[in-house]
Amino acid sequence: MSEPISLFTKLANIHIRYVTWRRGAKVGSDRFGNVYYRNKDAKPGTRERRWVLYAGEPDASKIPPEWHGWLHHTTKEPLPEGSSAFHKPWQKEHLPNMSGSVQAYRPPGHALAGGKRVPATGDYEPWTPS
Repeated sequence: MSEPISLFTKLANIHIRYVTWRRGAKVGSDRFGNVYYRNKDAKPGTRERRWVLYAGEPDASKIPPEWHGWLHHTTKEPLPEGSSAFHKPWQKEHLPNMSGSVQAYRPPGHALAGGKRVPATGDYEPWTPS
């Protein structure tokens, strides 16, 4: 899954990758290509730092639930990805936020979805001041 990356993101990634190279210990990656790290020099008695390097443009909704809990210190270790013990039959596959993308939902009548909608059924009466 390759997406275009903005110039700002490319410049920020230079610094982030340097800090990660110096201080980060890789913990794992997810099915979307995001890579997760923890601080390898964590001092005893302090909360370790955890972070993610996104595959493509940074978007927090790209983090699956297995890793979200670990990033926010809810679990000590990330949950096994795709484990059937944690997956319920009613759960849907994780999808990142599509707002602002070509795949975003556009209701009937939206300008980018053709601009045509079903005519009103006659039950609408506009308000008029008396």
